[in-house]
Amino acid sequence: MKYLLCDVGGSSIKYAVSDENHNFEKSGKIPTPEDSLDHFVAVITNLYEENNDVCGMALSMPGLINPETGYMFTGGSLRYIQNLNMVKLLQKHIPVKITIGNDAKCAALAELGFGCLKGVSDAVVCVLGTGIGGCVIVDGKPVNGKNFSAGEFSMIQTDKDHYGFEHIWASLSGIKGLLNHVNAARGCEENMSGEQIFLAANNNDEKVLLGVSEFAKHVAFELYNLVAILNPEVIAIGGGISIQPLLIDLIRQHMESINKSMGDFFHLPTIVPCKFFNDANLIGALHQHLQSK
Repeated sequence: MKYLLCDVGGSSIKYAVSDENHNFEKSGKIPTPEDSLDHFVAVITNLYEENNDVCGMALSMPGLINPETGYMFTGGSLRYIQNLNMVKLLQKHIPVKITIGNDAKCAALAELGFGCLKGVSDAVVCVLGTGIGGCVIVDGKPVNGKNFSAGEFSMIQTDKDHYGFEHIWASLSGIKGLLNHVNAARGCEENMSGEQIFLAANNNDEKVLLGVSEFAKHVAFELYNLVAILNPEVIAIGGGISIQPLLIDLIRQHMESINKSMGDFFHLPTIVPCKFFNDANLIGALHQHLQSK
């Protein structure tokens, strides 16, 4: 059987036709409508009509979402999506089973179903990107929370004297935070690309390496707080920069240093990179679809 998978982002919709083992028969990308809900529904419907030999459709989307019903309280950067049941809306035009899940939780489901968290009961997934995507896993299942906002790590406050988006975890440990730390260490404001940063760091550029280490320390600091609350067995780090072994090693080192200063109070979780990168949301949406009632 084949399934149509969609990963809806702020600027583009990635899609794939896949079997149940996430083998992609075809894949592609189209622009995300920015203007209206009607345009969005038309684009998704057209995508199905071009691939109508599938038996189901699974979507990963931003925002606060009830994955059991498909009700979307928010749509992230898609401001025209608010307080509506997206599954029922799409079902008027698409005759196959449809499921929808939050993008960060879909990334975690990909790891639970097929990747580095397969067989793990309690874990945290932390996706380092523009923001901090997050998912808490307990007893092998994502925790949604009362209002489906559990795992919104981006919004963790970091400064008791200052509030707002400049002082949340996303600003310190997202891509913006990495650039700020590296620029501060280099003493300049000229941004390097992520590829340039890690090429220099892996070549022992002392200033760049110091900036990356400071960034990793911030990540480890907040992850240590999550360890105190959740006691996970594994922490999986996702996002494009998680492919860098240096970053994972630095996070581990800083976590161990923090714990040592606390008398090795906690049995630290294993810290691993996520297995899936650009396809994680697609694969996780498939896993949710296959596991749904």
